Amino acid sequence: MGETYETYEIGMRDLRDRREKLVRLTKLTRLTKLTRLTKLTKTYETYKANGGYAVNLTRAIIEGWLKVEEPEFSIETFRRKHEVSPESSELYVTFNRLMAEKKLKRLGHGVYKQIKLVEPVRVFMNRERRLPFPLIFPKDFDTGMEMGFAEHVIIREGDVITLGGVKNKGKTLLCLSFCGENVDAHPVLMGNEYTKSIEDKTTGGLVDVPAPRFYNRLLNMSWINWVNGDGTDKFQLMPIKEDYAEHIERDRINIIDWINLDANQLYDIAKVVEGIKENLGRGIAIIALQKSDSADKARGGQFSKDFSDCELLLDQFGNNGDDILLTVGTVKEKTKPIEGKKFAYTIWNGVKILNFREVVKCPTCYGKGWKKSGNTSVPCDTCNRTGYIDK
Repeated sequence: MGETYETYEIGMRDLRDRREKLVRLTKLTRLTKLTRLTKLTKTYETYKANGGYAVNLTRAIIEGWLKVEEPEFSIETFRRKHEVSPESSELYVTFNRLMAEKKLKRLGHGVYKQIKLVEPVRVFMNRERRLPFPLIFPKDFDTGMEMGFAEHVIIREGDVITLGGVKNKGKTLLCLSFCGENVDAHPVLMGNEYTKSIEDKTTGGLVDVPAPRFYNRLLNMSWINWVNGDGTDKFQLMPIKEDYAEHIERDRINIIDWINLDANQLYDIAKVVEGIKENLGRGIAIIALQKSDSADKARGGQFSKDFSDCELLLDQFGNNGDDILLTVGTVKEKTKPIEGKKFAYTIWNGVKILNFREVVKCPTCYGKGWKKSGNTSVPCDTCNRTGYIDK
């Protein structure tokens, strides 16, 4: 009986303790709510007295606003958006401190730029040497050999190959040849040459289809197996004719034929190629560009070379429109000097590369195609007025 009474007393004490804790917690909650309400009322009253501007600014609050702000912004727009008084010193003090810490940059005229914070990149930390990118260059159809200079060119992941060519001088053939030789790597094709929009008779909307000339060329390149066993394409055709950087497929071969810019924007080609390069990952890009006759650079001049890792230039060779002169331009990594070397070949039916060979300047006319004869000049019969002879 004594044990039962003692157990009862312990239970009652425990119950009384719990009731007292609950009463204290209720009072504390009411007090907290009242305190918060009082602070909120005072803040609102101060807000009204301050002319409708935010008060009690802190660096933490300002940095919180900056996290959701645009990379570049006007301080006046920023101030009005967050209702900060023009007389507030905290905003300007915080901005000055952030600039000193290289987190913010003043661009002038009240415009600021947020500086992206980056971490150092560790170099020697469980890394393996990366092998060159396994790219197969176009081949001579008769010999089955890659272009003669290809064995000396080293292409790395993230590289860009530019093809600067005169109009109708084989840029598309090289692009399709690169695609065909590397088709098992599932390359991506995009650009002005490959797709067109037609009206869908069923829906009345526009639908993208392969351009007829492009499709016929693929059929004529019958030695390439363009499809998988289930009939799907081994490559990926994208109906993209602008904003290429946004549509680059990372870690793959991206072939763009060709990039068209307005005449007054040719200098922008460097930014366009840079954007493409940044999105390649472990892939590469092959980009066709237009070039003027006999120019030593694609349109855009030096800007077209800035981000090119391997530059190939295409011109007409002699008087035959199907004969091409290929000049190796800038090559960032090679196993022997090849920059400036020239090669000639013939395009057959728009799809085959024939008689690929290295050529050098004619020793008779010195590359001019004409030689002196008395007081006049006559066509050079050593090189048939091409300016070059086979090496």
